[in-house]
Amino acid sequence: MKIVIVGGGFGGLRMARKLNNKPGFDVVLLDRFNFHQFQPLFYQVATAGLDASNISFPLRKVFQHSKNIRIRLGALREILNDQQKIRIDNGTEIDYDVLVLATGADTNFFGNPQLAAHTAPMKSTIEALQLRNRLIQNFEDAVSATNEETIQQLLTIVVVGAGPTGVELSGAIADMKNYVLPKDYPELNFRKMKIYLLEGSAETLPTMSDKSSAQSKEYLQKLGVTLLLNSIVKDYDGQTVTLNDGTTIQTKIVIWAAGIKGNIPAGIQPELVAKGNRIKVDRYNKIMNSTNIYAIGDVAYMTTPLYPNAHPQVAQTAIQQADNLVKNLKLLQDNSPMKYDFEYHDRGSLATIGRNLAVVDLPKLHMGGFFAWLIWMGLHLMLIVGVKNRFFVFCNWLYNYVTRDQSLRLILKGVVDTATRKQDKSLQKVL
Repeated sequence: MKIVIVGGGFGGLRMARKLNNKPGFDVVLLDRFNFHQFQPLFYQVATAGLDASNISFPLRKVFQHSKNIRIRLGALREILNDQQKIRIDNGTEIDYDVLVLATGADTNFFGNPQLAAHTAPMKSTIEALQLRNRLIQNFEDAVSATNEETIQQLLTIVVVGAGPTGVELSGAIADMKNYVLPKDYPELNFRKMKIYLLEGSAETLPTMSDKSSAQSKEYLQKLGVTLLLNSIVKDYDGQTVTLNDGTTIQTKIVIWAAGIKGNIPAGIQPELVAKGNRIKVDRYNKIMNSTNIYAIGDVAYMTTPLYPNAHPQVAQTAIQQADNLVKNLKLLQDNSPMKYDFEYHDRGSLATIGRNLAVVDLPKLHMGGFFAWLIWMGLHLMLIVGVKNRFFVFCNWLYNYVTRDQSLRLILKGVVDTATRKQDKSLQKVL
């Protein structure tokens, strides 16, 4: 059975590893990057806490000794359903017996071209590096600026979306403001620096428990972050943020963490696209009206009695769906019908807000503060691919904890090249 897996994220990589060296399976893993990206730590790359290489791991390295896994580099352009083939961006066609879409999700600007053009998303390693460059460049520009209004704009940072990404990013920037930036830029008065976290709902971390939401607000305010809840961004022109109530904020940078949408390639019937640009699948993750095409993770929209509005778009969903699909594919390989319905098992959720500050929701337990922060660190270390990467991440965290500093505040000019960013944006639409 030839299986083509599109996407080397949590779900796609998990499937490939589960099928590694399994007799009867010939697997092609396709991704637009030649490395796996550990998305939960993008924000630390963006705030100079980790190097990009610490959270990236070459896909070919993972399968160096594999007899049945082959890596292909490219972006999926189209599914040729009648031919059981896919076409990638270089024109190459790859045939399949089973196709698995693990294409993940991209930033959702909710149809607003102004926001897409002027805000800074963070859904890839490249975008995290671009964001780091923009943040540090703003501080450099503030040093040489003479106009107080311009300096204030450069020292004002707006983060949109108070989910885990927005909360973690705001907390990390606040830590930089309090402990790092005054030493780097003694010419600037960082008491004037403002960090705004905007959220359209009434709570931070709206998908977590009420206790976590309340504690996260407390922690953010303690760090000096200004919370603007029930606030929706209507426009941003690169200088001025305009909110739904008419309020404006002058800033040179807006970080967009307000929503995601599934990456759906050409060849999927429009009637199968559900809310959030996700593909409707059955309990086996098979795409509706198809016979051999499956979708897992962020791009899959599965409804169950326990999750009538589909499953949360988190790493655990993708991993669990990958495990379940592999079990069913093994049955198909043995000429037996699929029998394992997918049911998501919520093992908890967690978010870190800053040094010694985190919130953890377990099925029967809530924790906050220092011990929650240790749990957060331990879990993320276990999930990172590669022993070497885990070691370097741990060393970076230890060094940062002892010194309250990090030596990764580099402006890499090539990463912010406009052409590079446009190419990355284009590829993200289809993976």
